[in-house]
Amino acid sequence: MMFYSLGRYILLLRLSFKKPEKFDVYWKEIMREMVSVGIGSLGIIAIISVFIGAATTIQVAFQLSSPLVPLSIAGKIARDSTILEFSPTISSLVLAGRVGSSIASQIGTMRVTEQIDALEIMGVNAPGYLIAPKIMAGITMVPLLVIISIVLGISGGYIACVVSGDITPADYLAGVRDGFDGLTIRVALVKAFVFGFLICSICSYQGFYTTGGALEVGQSATRGVVYSCVMILFADLVITSLML
Repeated sequence: MMFYSLGRYILLLRLSFKKPEKFDVYWKEIMREMVSVGIGSLGIIAIISVFIGAATTIQVAFQLSSPLVPLSIAGKIARDSTILEFSPTISSLVLAGRVGSSIASQIGTMRVTEQIDALEIMGVNAPGYLIAPKIMAGITMVPLLVIISIVLGISGGYIACVVSGDITPADYLAGVRDGFDGLTIRVALVKAFVFGFLICSICSYQGFYTTGGALEVGQSATRGVVYSCVMILFADLVITSLML
């Protein structure tokens, strides 16, 4: 059963990326999905990033209370943990709930109301028209959102230093600048690219093969979010192991 589902998933991806009939129509859909995924998710990503960055910095400062450890190390730890793990992984898990459920519900509703059947009768490549723009938007906008999340997360740590006084802002900034390795940014962007693809493709698959009615649409959306989160965590482990 698992191999059958995997085969249908791969076949759906192949159909999604067939040569489009009219590129202009697909381009408009890609732009619309990019606005939905990127601009629509910016607020929640910004809020989460600032608070996680601030909380991480305060917790690191609490754990490094020894006078033998320089306080600037808190900035370095907060920076690397934000870049490598918090921003790409936590942001993607949030996006799986917000974007993934929307994708699965939208496509699932079109399936149960026979709109997808109507597209296929008219000769339209339904997977290409419905799924490819969402995947393109995901692999484009999720890395951009992760970059914004990294900046806001580090800024949140600075704000925490100013407010709490546990670490001076100068020590924090010194730690952020100390020993920066560009590999961490590359790892974060690779994670964001893969996570964006997984969210949009898995949730699209769940929605596309929905059968039944409104109850089944909700179940498809739930499965899409759960499977996306599991695959994000698995891919996070694999990418971390390979690149670090």
